[in-house]
Amino acid sequence: MKSVKVLPEGYSESISIDLQKNKKQLITVNAICVLITVAMLVAAVILRGFSGITPDDLAFAAIITAVGCFVYLILHELTHGLFMIIFGCRWPHYGFSGLYAFAGADFYFSKWHYVIIALAPVVLLGGVLAVLNVVLPPLWFYPVYFIQVMNVSGAAGDLYVTARLLKAPRDILVYDTGTAMRVYSK
Repeated sequence: MKSVKVLPEGYSESISIDLQKNKKQLITVNAICVLITVAMLVAAVILRGFSGITPDDLAFAAIITAVGCFVYLILHELTHGLFMIIFGCRWPHYGFSGLYAFAGADFYFSKWHYVIIALAPVVLLGGVLAVLNVVLPPLWFYPVYFIQVMNVSGAAGDLYVTARLLKAPRDILVYDTGTAMRVYSK
């Protein structure tokens, strides 16, 4: 099934995912986010520790982390939008809902196109951040790592949606408003 602008005949809504209005989904995604954050931070402290970090280093890390997280958030949504365009959407829309930044589209994406759209930022930006953590000087480790924590934990919604879609039939189409997804099947 290809991604399409207009829902084909014979399709009806089979799954609704609304990470703002559905409290159970909201709690599930936020719990996943917290678990990922805690696990990644504990792993960093155990494996890397804090030895040799000065107060000046902390100030530097705080500034770099704040700026980096802001830039990352924009890049994350632009990556979703880029893949929406690659898979046929003419122009995605972007916004911030109070809880989430989002990219959405007036388009129906096939199952596998949407899975790629959902996972593209965490995979691509995660790879870039992992390489940066290896090649940059030690002073940069925690700022880049905190952005990576934001990358992985912030993708909890994308991971949740992907897990739901992987259980769905092959011929589904996904309509993503940015804050909610409606899944249609034959």
